Order: sequence, then C-alpha cells, then structure tokens
Amino acid sequence: MKHPLAPLFDGHDAVQADIDSRPADTTDHLSEVRRTVDTYHPRRLTLTVTEVITETATTKTFRLRRPDGADLPPFLAGQYVGVFADGTNRPYALSSSPARLDHWDLTIRRVPGGRISNHLIDTVTPGDTLTTTGPMGTFHHNPLFHGDDVVFLAGGSGVVPAMSMIRDIVDHGLNRRLHLVYGSRTDDDVIFRDELDALAADHHPNICIDHVIAEPGPGWAGPTGFLTSSLIKTLAGPLNARTVYVCGPQALYPYALQQLLDLGHPRRRIRFEATGAPADPTRQAHWPADAAPDGEVTVTAAGRTFRTRRDRPLLDALEDEGIRPEAACRSGECSLCRVRVLKGTLHTAEEAKLRMSDARFGYTHSCVAYPITDVELDA
Repeated sequence: MKHPLAPLFDGHDAVQADIDSRPADTTDHLSEVRRTVDTYHPRRLTLTVTEVITETATTKTFRLRRPDGADLPPFLAGQYVGVFADGTNRPYALSSSPARLDHWDLTIRRVPGGRISNHLIDTVTPGDTLTTTGPMGTFHHNPLFHGDDVVFLAGGSGVVPAMSMIRDIVDHGLNRRLHLVYGSRTDDDVIFRDELDALAADHHPNICIDHVIAEPGPGWAGPTGFLTSSLIKTLAGPLNARTVYVCGPQALYPYALQQLLDLGHPRRRIRFEATGAPADPTRQAHWPADAAPDGEVTVTAAGRTFRTRRDRPLLDALEDEGIRPEAACRSGECSLCRVRVLKGTLHTAEEAKLRMSDARFGYTHSCVAYPITDVELDA
C-alpha cells in the first residue's frame, strides 16, 4: 500500500516499485530477538562445576562451564551472577576475566552464619551443577565517567571484582591504570596472593598492588593496620579526579567513605559495590523507636498469611513460605524483588535504590524492607 506522503517525494513511484518487487519478509523476527536476548541475557543457566580451587583456608573458587562446552554470556569486569541453592539465591561477583568466556569463576569466602556461602564451600564438588542467573550489576568500569586511572580499595573478599578488573586489563591489553589497595586481616588469608604477587613482580605498567595487613605475622614487612586516609594517600598518591571503587565487608563502607572525604575526595568519584541487606536495620536513624525488632507481625501475600519478625528482610520471610519473587542483588539495587504494599507500614533500608514513583504507588524492594506493622502485599 502506497504511503499517503509518498507522492511528495521525487521518484517515489520507482522506490515503491522496487519495494513491491522484493520477496515477502517471512522471518520470525520475534523468535530471533528472543534467541538473542536468551543468549546474552539468560534468565537461568544450569552450569557444571569443573574445578574447585582452594584460595585460602576460608575461600574457594568454583569454576563453572556449560555442559556442552559452549561459551558463556559476556560480562563486564565487576559484575555478578545470582546462585540458587537451598530455596533461595545469593549474588557472587565473577572473578574470572571477561576475555575468557569458556568458563566463569566464582570466588566465595566462608562467613559466619552464611547460609549459601558456607553451603557451597562445604558441599559443592567437581561434577556438581549450579543454577545461576546471567551477569548483572552496575559495579564496573565506565570509561565515559570513571576515566582511565582508578583506585580500588578492597577488604577481604571485596578483592573478587577487583581481580576480574585486573585480569580484564591484562588479557585485553587495556590502556587503563588500576591501583589496588587490598586490606586483609592476616597475611596468610590474602585471596589470589600468588597471582597478585606475580603481577607486582612483573611490574605491569598499568597494575599497581599494595597489601595492608591488620594483624601481621612475624614475617610481614609491608603496611599494617587499617585503610586510613593517610595510608591511602601514601600508597595511592594524590587522588585528584580519579574514581575510587570500594568493595568489602559492610563495616568498610562508612569507614572508607569518611577517610576519602577527609582527603577532600568528591563523593561522586566514590563507587561502592552493593553488599546485601544491612546487618542491623534498627541502627538506621529512621527505624521507628517504638518498633521492637524481635516483635512479630503478620504478612499476607499470594493467598497466604504468616508471622515474621520485624528485623527480618521481607524477601527472606517470603522465601521461607515458598513465595519466591525474582531476586538478584539482595541489596536494594537491582529492583527485581520489587513488590507492592497494599496495607501496612514497612521500614525501607537506606540501601534501597527506589524509583521516585515507588513511594507514590506503594512499591518497595523486599530484600531491604522490614514489616513494622501487619502488612498485605500484592504478590
């Protein structure tokens, strides 16, 4: 059918005749798009554990491959995947290089009371399978905003995304400088120690590595203590406009932020990786003073009614009842676990990255939401 505006253009009859002479397009474009999305952004993957590498006494790396040996979806250094186990899931940063997609490496440290981390470390062996999400997350280098000279402050297992970034620079020959300042409790608990030492010994022009040990052994001769402002300045030099990444235990975040601000570094140049729900939401200033943390309230969702403590993340309580919203970061950032609150009051943790419209229409991120009163959810 001729477009009503076609006669306004010279030569429209010839163009129309050419269009009419072409064979009909019978391609199933919807299916093609679906295949492309599933290839690069799969919702779920079932992968085989081909190696389990002991990094330290508390840390293991799990190497995952496709059962058919095909490449895995690409990712950006610093991103994570969700791992499903024991009726729930947890996000784990990829430590492998984006240049090597025949496998993904997940480096996981044992944590006190860690439901999934400890389960994986204690039970998973080569030949087992794990179900994961595709790669996601915003904690990665953005050359337009972060520049080509960055500093990474890592604490404990917070070195995992840094290791992926380092491997990315080395494998791709990137013209990007990364200075890693890595704090560990003891010198025998440094993750990737051998590889980091080899990079330091090779004097790679774009990689600089400094270890800081809080409780040094008798043979340690390097920096000790905590990542103070003076130590950061001594090791990394003037920060100027460099982007600083921070990843580690939750306690590191407010501490590192204050040290960096004391150096006059602008907040917009500091990037934190999400690290889960707050350890104690009741310590946040907007927790209601009259809401006893161990008090129980009633939650109604998906046709079920159950009781839960106020200081327990709503997502955890839902999962225990067999109600499993899609979830990934479990830190209030990705918004996949977003639910609508029909009735009741919740405490939304400071970590939640809510949209401006969420408050207007009653949505919250259930991974960092805590029911203060009886609540009813549209879930």
